[in-house]
Amino acid sequence: MADAIPGIEELTGGKVSIHETVQEMYEKIHEAGLSNVFDRFDPQEKIRCGFCSDGVSCQLCTNGPCRISEKVGAELGDCGIDPDAMAMRDMLLRNIMGSGTYAHHAYNAFRTLKSTGEGKTPFSITDEEKLNWMADSLGIDTNQKKEDIAIQLGDTLIDQLSSNYDEPPQIVEVFAPEPRKKVWKDLAIYPVGLMHEIKDATASCLTNVDGDHFSMARKALRAGIATIYGAQLGLEMVQDILFGTPTPHEVDTDMGILDPDYVNIMFNGHEPWTAVATLYAAQDPKVQQKAKEAGAKGVRVIGSIETGQELLQRFEIDDVFRGLIGNWLAIEPVLATGAVDIFAMDENCSPPNLKPYEEEYQVKLVSVNDLVRIPGVDENYDYKPTEVGNTAQKLIDMGIENFKQRQKNITPHVPQRIQKAVSGFSTEAVLSALGGKLDPLVDVIKEGNIKGVVGLINCTTLANGPHDYMTVNLAKELVKRDILIVSGGCGNHGLEVAGLAAPDAAKKYAGEGLKAVCNQLNIPPVLSFGTCTDTGRISMLVTELANFLEVDTAQLPVAVTAPQYLEQKATIDAMFSLAYGLYTHLSPTPPVAGGENLVNLLTDELEDLTGGKVALGNNPQKAADGIEEHIIKKRKGLGI
Repeated sequence: MADAIPGIEELTGGKVSIHETVQEMYEKIHEAGLSNVFDRFDPQEKIRCGFCSDGVSCQLCTNGPCRISEKVGAELGDCGIDPDAMAMRDMLLRNIMGSGTYAHHAYNAFRTLKSTGEGKTPFSITDEEKLNWMADSLGIDTNQKKEDIAIQLGDTLIDQLSSNYDEPPQIVEVFAPEPRKKVWKDLAIYPVGLMHEIKDATASCLTNVDGDHFSMARKALRAGIATIYGAQLGLEMVQDILFGTPTPHEVDTDMGILDPDYVNIMFNGHEPWTAVATLYAAQDPKVQQKAKEAGAKGVRVIGSIETGQELLQRFEIDDVFRGLIGNWLAIEPVLATGAVDIFAMDENCSPPNLKPYEEEYQVKLVSVNDLVRIPGVDENYDYKPTEVGNTAQKLIDMGIENFKQRQKNITPHVPQRIQKAVSGFSTEAVLSALGGKLDPLVDVIKEGNIKGVVGLINCTTLANGPHDYMTVNLAKELVKRDILIVSGGCGNHGLEVAGLAAPDAAKKYAGEGLKAVCNQLNIPPVLSFGTCTDTGRISMLVTELANFLEVDTAQLPVAVTAPQYLEQKATIDAMFSLAYGLYTHLSPTPPVAGGENLVNLLTDELEDLTGGKVALGNNPQKAADGIEEHIIKKRKGLGI
């Protein structure tokens, strides 16, 4: 089992965050008596249920709620379900919530591509080469107008979400590694379309349907594979087609990017459509002039969490786009700066108790996605590709009007810290840095300058210590041991703000071997691959490496860590990682400890089936020990 979780006092001297700016603003809102996620955590911690933490509680039917406890003879739920199945059923439902959210993002991506081809959006085909590559990969004729290709590719990807049981999804057949496909077929976890996997897994979780933990684990693995290939890989390729494939460039992060003398429109969430449309609109000199006539220096677009990272990956920092403030635990603190005019929310990671911040700090809360509804917020726009341009103009107009009131009513307080980072890595960017081929990367791995590669893909949570403590300190441990990190998600933002993706990060943090490689290629030891959706993009790099070496992904000196994962999208990413054959470190411990056989399956038996296994651990040094040991084991297996 995982080691004990140290307290905040022990780790940081009572600070809730390792980031200076978040700590500074937390103290401000705490003193003001505003409810916030940090202060809400402590009373909840005092009343947490051990049955829920172990996964052996259930309230799905009226014969419950049930708990399993051998102490009182309650060894089964009332329906007869055992602790392993009860815990796995709960985990499967979490996974499917994550899959559903990724599917929502993917569907919006695919219909946006189609609408763009039809000339109905403010977007255009930015990366025509990727459009042709993706279309050709899926059997679409590329000897036609790019707009027609975009329409057909959009339709094809939408169809792939619901590909039926009669033939495997084309996108899995095209992009999955050959050895993995055989493993998946042998284990009966080769998926159908993601929408069918969501349907079947959800139906399996009804009372008295599937009561076998191994059966439900296989459904979770199937859903993980379907999510990466059916949703994530496609949506990121489409976003590349529309907004450009990421290439490395220097960016600004942290709260110091906010200037209260500007109209600041901040985008928070995961789907970048409205943010990009607003960025395009704000580049119009007429819009900037309108803001200046209202007394502002201009209009700026600010990024928050994943939507901000999508912008950061593709757009240069200038006087309109100013960068990324951080991850989701920075949201309440940044609103308290009194420098934000519009906080536009899409898809997920917008806390539901933000209304008091709107009232206290003169910030206008707006939903720009049909999934998001915040109590007390009355400006709600469902996302429609054909209307996104109009929505962007409304946000700008609201922002300018809000600026007038904010200037009158609020004295801003903005922490003056800006952290440089290098963002915009992708498989294509890595290959370009290597001269278009993988030989240089393979050579430095064989030589031991880079021992291996770790995908750090996670959220951020307070359940295993202060904000970003585990994430940043584990990353420092890994790069010190000459292990290269590719990162995505809220954890990625934490590493950027902490300086681990900075141009000079290798000099400060990397071991001698990794430092030499970073200096040679002019890269940091942490490569920002973007958001949690970029798990698909990261899998493409791992697939390229496996194909180059002519081995299975499970044989590579590669591991995955989610050192401060939070929610359901992270759990389905982990399921894919396990199906992909990778050592997968998780912290905090998932709520499955009450199912002894289930724990054995995930941490031991699964390795003989898929090659993947779950590793637990809340201590950065010990977690790094396990990852390094695994990487060395795989190196020996390859004879390097």
